[in-house]
Amino acid sequence: MYVCVCLCFPSRAPQLSVNLLVMAEGRGEIPPLHFALPPASKRPCLRPAPRGPGPGPGPGFSNPRLQCPESLLDCAAKAVAEKWAFERVEERFERIPEPVQRRIVYWSFPRNEREICMYSSFQCRGAGEDGPAAGAGAPVGSGAVPGAVSGAVGNAVAAGSGEGLPFRRGIRLLESGCVENVLQVGFHLSGTVTEPVSGSEPEATYKVAISFDRCKITSVTCGCGNRDIFYCAHVVALSLYRIRKPDQVKLRLPISETLFQMNRDQLQKFVQYLITAHHTEVLPTAQKLADEILSSNSEINQVHGAPDPTAGASIDDDNCWHLDEEQVREQVKQFLSQGGYYGSGKQLNSMFAKVREMLRMRDSNGARMLTLITEQFMADPRLSLWRQQGTGMTDKCRQLWDELGALWVCIVLNPHCKSEEKSGWLRQLKKWSDMDVCPLEDGNYGTELPNITNALPQSNLNQDSLARPRRTVFTRAMEACDLHWQDSHLQRIISSDFYVSPSYQREGESLLFNQQGLPLWLDHVPTACARVDALRSHGYPREALRLAVAIINTLRLQQQRQLDIYKHQKKELLQRGVTTTTNLEGWVGHPLDPIGCLFTTLTETCRLEDDNTMDTGDSEPKPPVYQHVPVWGSPDGGESYLSLALEVALMGMGQQRVMPEGLYAQDKVCRNEEQIVARLQEIELDEVLVQTLRKQAVLLLEVGGPFSGLGEVIHRESVPMHTFAKYLFTALLPHDTDLAYKIALRAMRLPVLESTAPSGDVGHPHHGISIVPSRYPRWFTLGHLESQQCELASTMLTAAKGDMLRLRTVLEAIQKNIHSSSLIFKLAQDAFKIATPAENPPDITLLKVALELGLQVMRMTLSTLNWRRREMVRWLVTCATEVGLRALVSILQSWYTLFTPTEATSIVAATVMSHNTILRLSLDYPQREELASCARTLALQCAMKDPQNCALSALTLCEKDHIAFETAYQIVIDAASTGMTYSQLFTIARYMEHRGYPLRAFKLASLAMTHLNLAYNQDTHPAINDVLWACALSHSLGKNELAAIIPLVVKSVHCATVLSDILRRCTMTAPGLAGIPGRRNSGKLMSTDKAPLRQLLDATISAYINTTHSRLTHISPRHYGEFIEFLSKARETFLLAQDGHIQFAQFIDNLKQIYKGKKKLMMLVRERFG
Repeated sequence: MYVCVCLCFPSRAPQLSVNLLVMAEGRGEIPPLHFALPPASKRPCLRPAPRGPGPGPGPGFSNPRLQCPESLLDCAAKAVAEKWAFERVEERFERIPEPVQRRIVYWSFPRNEREICMYSSFQCRGAGEDGPAAGAGAPVGSGAVPGAVSGAVGNAVAAGSGEGLPFRRGIRLLESGCVENVLQVGFHLSGTVTEPVSGSEPEATYKVAISFDRCKITSVTCGCGNRDIFYCAHVVALSLYRIRKPDQVKLRLPISETLFQMNRDQLQKFVQYLITAHHTEVLPTAQKLADEILSSNSEINQVHGAPDPTAGASIDDDNCWHLDEEQVREQVKQFLSQGGYYGSGKQLNSMFAKVREMLRMRDSNGARMLTLITEQFMADPRLSLWRQQGTGMTDKCRQLWDELGALWVCIVLNPHCKSEEKSGWLRQLKKWSDMDVCPLEDGNYGTELPNITNALPQSNLNQDSLARPRRTVFTRAMEACDLHWQDSHLQRIISSDFYVSPSYQREGESLLFNQQGLPLWLDHVPTACARVDALRSHGYPREALRLAVAIINTLRLQQQRQLDIYKHQKKELLQRGVTTTTNLEGWVGHPLDPIGCLFTTLTETCRLEDDNTMDTGDSEPKPPVYQHVPVWGSPDGGESYLSLALEVALMGMGQQRVMPEGLYAQDKVCRNEEQIVARLQEIELDEVLVQTLRKQAVLLLEVGGPFSGLGEVIHRESVPMHTFAKYLFTALLPHDTDLAYKIALRAMRLPVLESTAPSGDVGHPHHGISIVPSRYPRWFTLGHLESQQCELASTMLTAAKGDMLRLRTVLEAIQKNIHSSSLIFKLAQDAFKIATPAENPPDITLLKVALELGLQVMRMTLSTLNWRRREMVRWLVTCATEVGLRALVSILQSWYTLFTPTEATSIVAATVMSHNTILRLSLDYPQREELASCARTLALQCAMKDPQNCALSALTLCEKDHIAFETAYQIVIDAASTGMTYSQLFTIARYMEHRGYPLRAFKLASLAMTHLNLAYNQDTHPAINDVLWACALSHSLGKNELAAIIPLVVKSVHCATVLSDILRRCTMTAPGLAGIPGRRNSGKLMSTDKAPLRQLLDATISAYINTTHSRLTHISPRHYGEFIEFLSKARETFLLAQDGHIQFAQFIDNLKQIYKGKKKLMMLVRERFG
């Protein structure tokens, strides 16, 4: 700023103070003093308690009634210091007395610690923050009361856990006496801050310099070299020193005023001493300036006056807080590059919260910071990559873009935004929106949604996505630029709590007022709520509340009219059972979050918090506590903002709306619904709120058609109400059980999974209502919705424990509406767990419900593949066991509708007949026999239906009943020739031998041999052990059985080594060693020259010959040694015959002749066998 030094006339200070006050009020001319005010010295202009962010008097005052009146000079200086640049004050007044200058300079430093905290930590929201009015103008001390400041901020933050934050560290440095040499020269504050020894870091002292103007810090410099968005702890410490200890700071006028008081010799001495003290740094600059001043044609001599860095900003300078734009860009870029990992998503959300905080404080840096953030978001290289690959962005990233778009809507809807500013923002938004990489509003799908400024019904939807307008995340903000605040009705709504219509105008219909005379605001609901959010975000909480109340009164009126419309259509709708009329644009999951906005606005004013708290971002948030606050201007005075918040949340959640297209849009609906429910659960319901809850619940049940998601008739693709109904059920259950169950049972439906489609429509177009053609939807979140349906059912089952009638009703609703076997099984398990507590007797009614659900699961999964099927079957048997004998008998008798034959025999019947089950049920003998008889009948039925898999289990289950066992055995024999494999028959044969039936085992083994075929090279076949066992069994039974089995072996087995092994075993011992009663054993070894071994020997020799030729066809040198060993085993078998040696010699000679080309191999054969 360039200043011209002027003379000081202290005698004019009182009159100048009055002029300054007039100037601060925005008047251009000084009016004559004709208003009826007492003299300045007589007016009771009491100074409010100096304080930081916390309310109440600071430590400088013990009793607010004993405060000294503030001087007129201080009142005027404070007002001017906050509103006007000092250059304008100098221009307005020819001469300014030095005391006036001092007070203006004194009051020009920021006075609110909240603002320092805002620029030195991510979160700085105090309880009950109402915008800049909440202490922005609170004095922090004056010359009359030294040190009259508040330590509320420091005490509050000390109680938190944000020890590492710059603000907290700055307080610690200040309280430790680390701030020294503090000097204020005009609008420039300097000092030194000493950082104490910390760990391995030595003590360090940093020089800090702060420039300020109109109660805002405009630039900071610190020797620590801090590179961050926020001020460092040293800047915080110096700033708080100036706020808390203003009268311990040496105060000087701007340096130009001091220089003016010097004569030529003093000025020369001053300059020479300054150069001497800093000659290494300033000498070149000093010489350059001297040369320019001595040159008459230099540029420096063309300007009147000289710059003064301590004289404050000029008139043309922007009056805003210092914000390091480069650091904002760098940090956003860094967070985006981390892709949502390492907490970067949380950091970016904190930056968005910081923007909202700045807006609430009416700080122009809010829009500036959001612009910087948006530029980096648009420069994210992943955008083009996602677009090229045709893939959607990550969910976390998508949420960040949504918040970005919502913040821009809030920015452009600033009630006091200048038209030039709005035009500039619109140009910038269009520029971003026109970029190819700009994300679309609804993710990967272009859903047609009503324009923010034109929410007229659209009865003919264009299903061609190519014809839909391209809507980006900035489209709503661009549309919001067309909105204004000049509507007279809107102005009256937000400016007065008592704006009502005259009583004589309340008859008939009105678009401006309801029948009680309360104002309405008929607008597209999300747009109207965006206005509320803008008012609240820009520091106008009272105005936001007024508009929110008007919107709720409008919604109430619309809901009543919807009820009237439905009553006229009810009969026809109930006959059809469905409707194709619904809301195209749901309020839950909407990009502007209208319901969340209204709820937050209304509950903020009801929130009870400790006023001496400040959230600096590190501490864990405490659950909110709410109180009833009466609605200002309410005619009956019975309504509170808290009850309105509950009511509007219920209205929004209960709105019937069609499920949007696209994965992200559908996921957002579910997520937003859960967020609202979570906030509703934070409210402790009292009698007033229960009445509100009950009234709205009844209305949602009664209002049908396209209006309520809980109505009798809904659209097939309507968003389910399961999550919402679960909250209503839980909240209403202690107060109105019938209503709670009515709502929950109504909400259990999931029409989109029903097979019937709507046949027509009888709805009439309504505001925000459109006719949606029936289509098969792509519900990407169907799994989540079904799990929520299951949660609702589980909640009802738990609550209905012990009440058979309600349990039966809930069971019917589950069986009718839940279509997932896995979820029904989960419900059955939950019911079973609740019904069988560890320390109490079981609840038999709930157990029966669990069993019914389990039986339904069995029927649903009987003919389908389900990897949990075995678990389900085992669980059902356990559940039936807990219910009792009759349940077990029932599932055994009706097994064919519940289980496969294998499951019925191997799991169900086996478990039922186990010793543990008998003990668990404490059955007597007749009951055990009844259960066993059912199990045997089941086993025989299963064996008949599936002998391959159930025969062995059937035999096992029928062991103790001779007739049943014989029947099972006959089933096996009958099935052996047709459907059973050799492995199954061998298994049953071994079982028979083990049970003491060797002849039956032999018969089954013989049948198994007829199904077997062992090739010459299958010497590792798994059936070899079974063949050896069958031959050993036959040999042990006697010569006749061996003679019977050998032809089967010869026919089925062609592997030489296996045949030779059988032959060797049969010659080692005499047959018939099993000792079958009635048979004689000769005790003689069998000869290979006689039957039946002769046939086996010939077959073995033949197998060796065939195998030899087969192996020689493709033999390789590395297998020569193995082949020679094979021939050695063949010779052993040949020698068992009488002329075996001759046969083997002929065999070798044939090999030599046939395979003489294999010289090396034949040489090895001659070496071994001659």
